[in-house]
Amino acid sequence: MFGAFIIGDEILVGKRQDKHLGFLIEALAKRGLRLSWAQYLGDDPARLTAALRASLAGEGVVFSFGGIGATPDDHTRQAAAAALGVPLRLHPEAEHEIRGRFGGDTTPQRLMMGEFPEGASIVPNPLNRIPGFSLKDHHFVPGFPQMAWPMVEWILDSKYRQLFDRDRWSEASMLVFEAGESQLIPAMEETEKQFPGIKVFSLPSMGDDGSRHHVELGVRGEPAKVQPAMETLRRLVSESGFPYK
Repeated sequence: MFGAFIIGDEILVGKRQDKHLGFLIEALAKRGLRLSWAQYLGDDPARLTAALRASLAGEGVVFSFGGIGATPDDHTRQAAAAALGVPLRLHPEAEHEIRGRFGGDTTPQRLMMGEFPEGASIVPNPLNRIPGFSLKDHHFVPGFPQMAWPMVEWILDSKYRQLFDRDRWSEASMLVFEAGESQLIPAMEETEKQFPGIKVFSLPSMGDDGSRHHVELGVRGEPAKVQPAMETLRRLVSESGFPYK
């Protein structure tokens, strides 16, 4: 199971628009994997700590975007340490990278960006050498897409290649007219009954005046089952007397 934390007050107050969720869904899909959950969090230390404590106590792979800098509004590193009950320490590999980046201009404030929870390993940053870090199967990367996205892809390709294609899926759908969602429930339930593991979905469309336009009705799941399931769903909708295309 893959999950994501997207962190930062700037997203919750609308100063920045999140781009990480779409990227992560696509990066996983390319590798035959799927995102199971995502959560947006602000920079509140107590809320961050509680969320990370619960997540670190569970199973699955989690990517955390944002809040790992050294400015007073960044709390992710500290929250991760508090969640595990361990101190922050300057990671020697992180120190090496930061000193390699800044040379003689290295300051204590810049070295703070390499203070990670005890027991963490670093995630290389190909853009500017300021690393992220990993704890268990939780991976913490910056909020900047230019840095974060190559780091996430490196993590997936170097640590989880054995999982590739585990969740490979495909999808098919049609537009159903003159029907409300409730009228399509019997066809949806029968299709899922005949094809275990297939998920049937419905997405209604409504006009600006509230009038009903159509329902996108479809199936997603194991590629080999999608087309047979879709044929069954079409037949059941047709037998119910609703037009579709």
